[in-house]
Amino acid sequence: MRGTTVRLGAGAGFAGDRIDPAVDLARRGGLDFLIFECLGERTVAAAHARRLSDPSTGYDPLLAARLRAVLPHTHRGGTRVVTNSGAANPEAAGELAARVAAELGVPSRIAVVGGDDVLDIVRRVDPVVWETDAPLSACPEELISANAYLGAAPVVEALEQGADVIVTGRLADPALFLGPLVHTYGWDADDWELLGAGTAVGHLLECAGQLTGGYFADPGTKPVPDLARLGFPFADVAADGTAELRKLADTGGRLDTRTCAEQLLYEVDDPTAYLTPDVVADFSEVTFTGTGENRVRVSGASGRPRPDQLKVSLGFRGGWLGEGQISYAGPRALDRARLAADVVRERLVRVHGVDESAIRVEYIGAGAAFRGLVVDPQPFEVRLRVSARVPEPDQAEVIGWEVESLYTNGPAAGGGVTRTTRETVVVRSCLLPRRLVTPFVHLLEA
Repeated sequence: MRGTTVRLGAGAGFAGDRIDPAVDLARRGGLDFLIFECLGERTVAAAHARRLSDPSTGYDPLLAARLRAVLPHTHRGGTRVVTNSGAANPEAAGELAARVAAELGVPSRIAVVGGDDVLDIVRRVDPVVWETDAPLSACPEELISANAYLGAAPVVEALEQGADVIVTGRLADPALFLGPLVHTYGWDADDWELLGAGTAVGHLLECAGQLTGGYFADPGTKPVPDLARLGFPFADVAADGTAELRKLADTGGRLDTRTCAEQLLYEVDDPTAYLTPDVVADFSEVTFTGTGENRVRVSGASGRPRPDQLKVSLGFRGGWLGEGQISYAGPRALDRARLAADVVRERLVRVHGVDESAIRVEYIGAGAAFRGLVVDPQPFEVRLRVSARVPEPDQAEVIGWEVESLYTNGPAAGGGVTRTTRETVVVRSCLLPRRLVTPFVHLLEA
């Protein structure tokens, strides 16, 4: 703890995030805690799919690289690390963290937080799925994962047991930040105002570079300096839940009341009732006050008693996605792209037996992002993307193959073909009674 506040640093905002800004924070940020938020709904479902193929996997593929980069600095600075990089396999992730720490010669106590995997429970309970409004058993796809959103309590338990590195599976994103605050200040589990304030801080930090201008940047209207050297944020949080948000000097980006306001509303439906496993947070009275260059004070968040149920993220096998892309440029580019799409669609249906309703065609550069609402009648260049979701990988392969065959089979002047095939997952959600979910903490020594 630094003085009268605890300093939380945001080391990542998603699974594929950059590593060097986290190293910078670990090296010269004077942090008490460095938090890596690396887990989304689709990320954890995809991790379960990988684990089904190889039981030793299922955690964030960048976990070892992140830890190798930051542990020497966090060890020297007395900074503790919290991450949900365990994804579908927190135990294997914890063992990996212990091996990395041992290789680096960094004595560490590793805590693994589990209990979020509730696959057997949802199969037994057969809850209603939000997206279909029907029982889980009525879903036609194969269920491969079910992960409950845990709260901050197991992180608090791990910290109280002296953990230097905490690896979790599916936790609510703000809980990764709330746990260190509850541990440091001894906040009561039913102090809703403080839990709401801590959740607001966690929500602001959880997406890392978004708070310092990454997702905010828009040339001309919302300029952000030196975006290639974007610094990740940190917060000095007081015992009353108020905080000052900052970023390191000599890093790119901007942190001001505008970037904070955008991030506060990110993925928030009702600002008066932001549901988490720890508290129903109320952001409606939050105030941002600039306190200096790249410094913003946040206050005013509160909360109400937590829900009796936990959200569960469900993952299903979604078949295989085959894709091919090709570019057309110059006069009549869109006409040639449309002709190419017609050729590929006909061959996929007639020659390869692909269900026509599964085929998707996009004309990138001619309004594809607007789903047909806006079309440039004479674009200078168009990239055709043809994709289809099919049951088997062999059938998915032919999607890109047929696009590639346009090289010599027309229309004229296509180029730059790419083709991919990958297994997909379908993500849905349900609720479980809190009493059915039991988090646990397991310690490893390195």
